[in-house]
Amino acid sequence: MSSSVPLAADTPPKDAENTRFIILISLVATIGGFLFGFDSGVINGTVDGLQTAFDSDSVGTGFNVASMLLGCAAGAFFAGRMADLYGRRAVLIVSAVLFVVSAWGSGIATSSVEFVVYRILGGIAVGAASVMSPAYISEVSAASYRGRLATVQQIAIISGLFMAFLSNYLLARVAGTSMEPLWLGFEAWRWMFWIEMLPAGIFLIALLFIPESPRWLAVKGRRERALAVLDRLYGRSRGAIKYAEIEASLSGVHERPRLADLVDAQSRRVRPIVWVAIGLAVFQQLVGINVVFYYGAVLWQAVGFSESDALLINVISGAVSIGACLVSLFLVDRIGRRPLLWIGSAGMALTLGLVTVAFATGTLDANGRLVLADAMGVLALVAANLYVVFFNFSWGPVMWVMLGEMFPNRIRGSGLAVAGLFQWAANFAVTMTFPILLAGVGLAATYSMYAFFALLSVGFVLRWVRETRGRELEQMEG
Repeated sequence: MSSSVPLAADTPPKDAENTRFIILISLVATIGGFLFGFDSGVINGTVDGLQTAFDSDSVGTGFNVASMLLGCAAGAFFAGRMADLYGRRAVLIVSAVLFVVSAWGSGIATSSVEFVVYRILGGIAVGAASVMSPAYISEVSAASYRGRLATVQQIAIISGLFMAFLSNYLLARVAGTSMEPLWLGFEAWRWMFWIEMLPAGIFLIALLFIPESPRWLAVKGRRERALAVLDRLYGRSRGAIKYAEIEASLSGVHERPRLADLVDAQSRRVRPIVWVAIGLAVFQQLVGINVVFYYGAVLWQAVGFSESDALLINVISGAVSIGACLVSLFLVDRIGRRPLLWIGSAGMALTLGLVTVAFATGTLDANGRLVLADAMGVLALVAANLYVVFFNFSWGPVMWVMLGEMFPNRIRGSGLAVAGLFQWAANFAVTMTFPILLAGVGLAATYSMYAFFALLSVGFVLRWVRETRGRELEQMEG
């Protein structure tokens, strides 16, 4: 990929850090997070339309919803490897193209097979953006505010979810339901996918004007280009010092990064940092958050709300989530990553337990739908939204912050590839099994499992996770 033309920004003194420029290019990278959230959340309002259009049963619907996650797992894994070969910016550009193609194709699909193909392409884009956007932000920003900038990624993800929920709600409201024709004779659920083409196009264009990661350039031995970017980011003197620190962290080695680097050469075992990253990635999913993201409308209809009310609840949850992320933005560089994680885990365990209690009191009506007493319905709604708050103030942003910064420079791409693969594989497993568990053991038993994993994650954080706040990337140990 050829070098880029820098985004317009005020030219700082030669020895001054260009904070405005760093924030600007980081915000461009976070558009990938917005699309990650939008593409993940848009499916939420289309489930009924997909069932009707493709005549699918609960297992088929589960696969239509979860199919994107197969692409996400592949995208996250190969993005980490491709980013080591061709650069962080290059991989983000490819992901932007795939977002456009997937949004168009998902809306024009006429069969489950065709739909799944386009959703998998979108999944590859989501997987790539999920690991490369935080990695890029971490590699261009200073340690003093790196956590806050990387947390903006989660705000972008939740904003994408919120906008998907909002557009789904508005389009369904205009059409009557998601299955009714809207503009040009196409059903509303198809337009829910097509809306995504606008931010995806903006992302693609904006990426053409940001520089490549200076740390990747240094790893590849491209000294002059790395120094030029570092000068632009930090000023000439500090840029030169930073380049020397990067070089020292690499010990003068510029061979192609390999997956084999994740194995310690002396002990011949997988590096402990890799297992911690995998644990962070998997626990973020085992607490069941994406059940709310992907099946929120189905969940609330299952306890008696109409489709319109259920979609509106999703909009409210999205807005609450953004507020929780803003709290994390304020705290992540002040109190650190680790406290946010264990506090969030404890809060999720408690609130999921309350949701379980509420669902356990329900009875089934003549149609087999769960019915809750008014008090229990309120408890379920409040506890579920508090659960979302705890997640988005902790594991939502902090897991991605830590994955982007916890690895040493040489193994960052490979480490993200493996952690991203496990994260999306766990996401797929939780998403695919939810409709089966819903029909089998019911909501109460299903949510009790998520509560158990939330409780287990408290011990994992306290025992294995190490703080990264305030440490330069060159200080990270493998």
